[in-house]
Amino acid sequence: MANQRPAVTHPPLTPLDVARLPVPGGSVPVHAAFSPTGRVLTYLAGEPGELDQRLYALELDVPGSAPVEVPVVEMPGGGRTGALSLEEQLRRERAREVAHGVTLATWAAEADALVVPLPDGIYVVTGVEADPRRVSARLVVRAADGPVAAARISPDGTRLAFVRAGDLYVVATSPGAGPALRLSVTGAEGVTNGCAEFVAQEEMGRGDGLWWSPDSASIAYCEVDERHVPPLRILHQGIDAVGPDAEEVHRYPFAGADNAQVRLGVVPARGGTTVWMDTGDPSSYLARVDWTRQGGLVAQVESRDQRSLRVVLLDPTSGAASTLLVETAPRYVNLHDDYRALADGRWLWSSERSGFRHLELRSSTGSLLATLTAGDWQVDAVEAVDEDAGTVYFSGTRDGATQRHLYAAPLAGGPVRRLTPEPGTHVVTVGPRAGVFVDRFAALDCPPVVCVRSLEDGGTVVSVHDRRDERIDALGLRPPRLVELEADDGTALHGLYYAPDVAVEGPPPLAVAVYGGPHVQLVRDDWAPTAAMRAQALRRLGVAVLVVDNRGSARRGVAFEQAVWHNLGDLEVADQVAGVRWAVEHGLCDPRRVGVYGWSYGGYMALSCLAKAPEVFRAAVAGAPVTDWSGYDTHYTERYMGTPEENAAGYVSASVLEHVGSIVGDLLVVHGLVDENVHFRHTARLVHRLVAAGKDHRLLCFPEERHLPRRLEDRAFMEQRVIEWLVAALEGTRS
Repeated sequence: MANQRPAVTHPPLTPLDVARLPVPGGSVPVHAAFSPTGRVLTYLAGEPGELDQRLYALELDVPGSAPVEVPVVEMPGGGRTGALSLEEQLRRERAREVAHGVTLATWAAEADALVVPLPDGIYVVTGVEADPRRVSARLVVRAADGPVAAARISPDGTRLAFVRAGDLYVVATSPGAGPALRLSVTGAEGVTNGCAEFVAQEEMGRGDGLWWSPDSASIAYCEVDERHVPPLRILHQGIDAVGPDAEEVHRYPFAGADNAQVRLGVVPARGGTTVWMDTGDPSSYLARVDWTRQGGLVAQVESRDQRSLRVVLLDPTSGAASTLLVETAPRYVNLHDDYRALADGRWLWSSERSGFRHLELRSSTGSLLATLTAGDWQVDAVEAVDEDAGTVYFSGTRDGATQRHLYAAPLAGGPVRRLTPEPGTHVVTVGPRAGVFVDRFAALDCPPVVCVRSLEDGGTVVSVHDRRDERIDALGLRPPRLVELEADDGTALHGLYYAPDVAVEGPPPLAVAVYGGPHVQLVRDDWAPTAAMRAQALRRLGVAVLVVDNRGSARRGVAFEQAVWHNLGDLEVADQVAGVRWAVEHGLCDPRRVGVYGWSYGGYMALSCLAKAPEVFRAAVAGAPVTDWSGYDTHYTERYMGTPEENAAGYVSASVLEHVGSIVGDLLVVHGLVDENVHFRHTARLVHRLVAAGKDHRLLCFPEERHLPRRLEDRAFMEQRVIEWLVAALEGTRS
């Protein structure tokens, strides 16, 4: 396998080139949503290379119509800019959201109304379906009266629910409707109503803490009590302020310790007494909540050990529960969002009992009626259900794990039909009422394009975004090559190889870019790997880059993902070593000059590679690393490791702190001091052990950054230091 090394055609990438967001090709419409009738499509978009987003609408039933900007506020700039509350900052951290301006716009389920949160409060925009150029926008809840969270509009568009000072409120959306009505009364320090708890947002994929009933008459909400969870204080040491303004207090549930206590209640939207639901064992997790078409409430309740998941039907008037289904697994049950209630009481579900996630149709009592998909591939997500047509639309890996396509399957059972023609990655939003779907398509050699397509045959109805970002060609970005290699036991592993952009003498040095953690996939036929700017910068400097999705990563089935259960950091490292061995055998790298870099779980992996395979890796850059799993949160850690009490040996083996003595290579550790997810304490404990063991290292800290560095100046400084340090370490010139 020849190593292609083109002549130099572009200069090295600058730190700003690497750090600037959005990445080249990344300025595409997001948060596409159909109006209740399907007549109008809304989405958020900004100018190329800009993070400021605006709200746009496209009239699908008007031939030749062009998208128009929806005027959310009247004054120039309006409420689109301004200081964000701590609650909003943390929400954006959980969602990994970096844009600003309009970041959310949510339709009422059955009304011509949108709710748009902005820094100065919550706006309700009406009339978009009638004419998106002439809308009415009202500031319904003002941030000046106190921070606002979790704003949700009722299905009929007449009321807005929100959380302030830990309590749930509701206010009419019409002008002159009067003050907000307080629905809960227990809000206090450590107690909130209507907001999801930390682990639900960060680890469980549940960002909601309140749910409107279909008839807009009631609200289900969760009460979260964290008062028994010890406070974790994080100081803002990079600012001038002192005292309370320079401190954050978080209730963080560490592995094996107490979780927040969460209970689910239902309250009339007009006010009244909350009826608390019987969800069983209080130590369990409230994983998902949905209303049925008949006015019942369905909750998914996951056991603390995550080996069982109960689907329970709840009576909103009494709180009584009946079990519809119990999913069990010997290791853990993965959560999903595939529950869909049908009009006749039946419901859609997906299960990994076969070893791959597949769709099922179940009766109103939970009995299995039909299995709709099968095979050695997985359903990624239910995208929509068209009950009139008897069709479920879903995305999945039927055509390969490095691709993502939209498929259709009959609810009555029958052949699966693929709707997205181009090989690559299709991220879709389906609008059955309009008979179309929005398709964001991209591949390694194709930056994202967005169009509206027919659900009948996948044909293009209208193009939404196909403008090529000028930076792609100006910077000379080339896609990496998809490769396949074998783990030690013969398991097929997928990888990406970035050959150097410049001619070098002999095999080049190699930097392994790693994440390696569960529920993440880096190797895919998508634009993101091509726009991985650190990898592109390194190849421009003569360093090859290799990415391997080791066992434990996503979209390869249960056996592949759960192979690392109770023993993190061993099999993943072995698979990364197999990737390096493959590159060496094919003459694609110099075995004496191999480094590794990663962030978060990837930071943990970078440290683990340096400590557990020092004969392979001579340098590592570890960003925001977990260094000991007892210092991470309950839901994530216990899913893969159990508790520290039941798997003490596994926690010791998986801890980087226990393997510091094996480190012999060059090490750079990067961390934000106000990271409330992977706390700086992880790095502090590591440095303490490194110093005690006499191990040389470098430390790069950012006093006012969280888990995801946000300031452009900080990211540019970081990329310059990381790239220079890594190149020098691999070339043997680091001082």
